[in-house]
Formats: sequence, C-alpha cells, structure tokens
Amino acid sequence: MARLFVGDLPWATTNEELSELFSKAGQVMSATIVQDKMTGKSRGFGFVEMSDGDASKAIEMLNGQEYGGRKLVVNEAKPREDRPRRSFGGGRGGYDRGHGRSDYND
Repeated sequence: MARLFVGDLPWATTNEELSELFSKAGQVMSATIVQDKMTGKSRGFGFVEMSDGDASKAIEMLNGQEYGGRKLVVNEAKPREDRPRRSFGGGRGGYDRGHGRSDYND
C-alpha cells in the first residue's frame, strides 16, 4: 500500500470529495484532509492511501491537474524522519507584551 501527499487542495474540499477524486485512479483505502488543530479548518493538504499500482496511476493522472481552481500537487508521501527538520530558533524566552521580554531569563 502507498500513501500519497496531496497539496494545494481547495480549502472547502472534504474527505469524501478527496476520496471520490482519487477513486478515478483506483481503489481508495483512506482519504484524509489535514485540519488545523485550533480552528478545525482545512490546511489545504491531505493524504490518500491506495495500492501501489493505483497510487502510481493517481500520481500520473492528478499531479498538476486543476481541481477547484487550483493545480494539485500529488506525490508519494515521505515518512516524517525523511523530511528536513524545521528550526524555529531560540528556545530561551520570548516576547511578553507587558515587559518586552519574558520572565524566563536566567
């Protein structure tokens, strides 16, 4: 089974619509739109699981195709450990509106 990353989805796309779109290439095991944890709104990307053969066909059929006014990005999902880590820097303190700095200073 292969897991596909699907990016540049229209914000209103549902799990069911994503599954229906990919079912044109073969049997969909699962289709999930990733949502923001705080707002519950779509983050504009998701994941689809299909058999290896159907996944290859889906990439060929749908990568770069327009859907809902946007060009889809469809490729094989990379495991978390294969992605480069993001660095947000620091880790010491932060900004506190009342004082201009946090109370975490040494």
